[in-house]
Amino acid sequence: MSYSPNVAKFTSGLSPVNEEPKRLGHLLQEAGKLTIVDTDRVLQVQKTENLRFGEIALKLGVINELDLHQALARQFSIPGIAPDDACLSAELVAAYQPAGGQIEQLRAIRGQLMLRWFSKGHKALVIAGIDAGDGASYLAANLAVVFSQLGERTLLIDADLRRPRQHTVFNLGNRPGLSDFLAGRIDSSAATRISAFPRLAVLTAGAVPPNSVELLARPATAPQLEALTRNYDVVLIDTAATADGTDGAILAARIGGALMVLRQDHTRLAAAAAFHTNLESNGAVLVGTVLNQH
Repeated sequence: MSYSPNVAKFTSGLSPVNEEPKRLGHLLQEAGKLTIVDTDRVLQVQKTENLRFGEIALKLGVINELDLHQALARQFSIPGIAPDDACLSAELVAAYQPAGGQIEQLRAIRGQLMLRWFSKGHKALVIAGIDAGDGASYLAANLAVVFSQLGERTLLIDADLRRPRQHTVFNLGNRPGLSDFLAGRIDSSAATRISAFPRLAVLTAGAVPPNSVELLARPATAPQLEALTRNYDVVLIDTAATADGTDGAILAARIGGALMVLRQDHTRLAAAAAFHTNLESNGAVLVGTVLNQH
């Protein structure tokens, strides 16, 4: 996965004030990763070697890399989920894998988006793939997690009203969502808070309408979306693949910008270029592109 900023070439929270943070060894013991004997061994070695507790524990082989990263995430109050907790889809690598190449790429994309879009007064961004299976829904879900881990009040909206997926990724079931909100049947409180990530809420797609374009293109949609996003810092909108229709371009015109997701050896560059042109003709900005290499 790689990110390119606005180009035509397609290529934490801390512990509360005045509360003493728990030591790493205590956290590893609480998680059942270290025994008291193991902890004493590490502390004895630490007296003679100028290394951190976690480095010595790794060196002695009493913990592994995943144990260490999970304990560090707890120490710095970064929300996450244990690997054996199946409450959310395994696609949420940002939730289950606190370290590794994928999570670092996601954080890098988050940093670029903060710099180039959200720090400039924008609140919402459309995530649009060219074809189904390009990875746009996967990217939107994981970016929502990493933004919430940063402490941003984050809302993920499933606006793919053709093939919605976020309700399965977050294990939310088939509940009222965006289509019902736009039709006036529910209010903005329908967004579901994700218990593992206190700063994250997800609004599912809701009932699949017979014609999503007509629903999204109505003049009332823009003020409705503005009211929906008012209480959040970052709003990510997952949309239908552009090959399925103009839903993404319509929403981008309402929101002002889009992040385009391409899939290596799969996405047709002509289709990507056409989407870029469509954005520009509707006054929207292509904030960047992400190349999914899987």
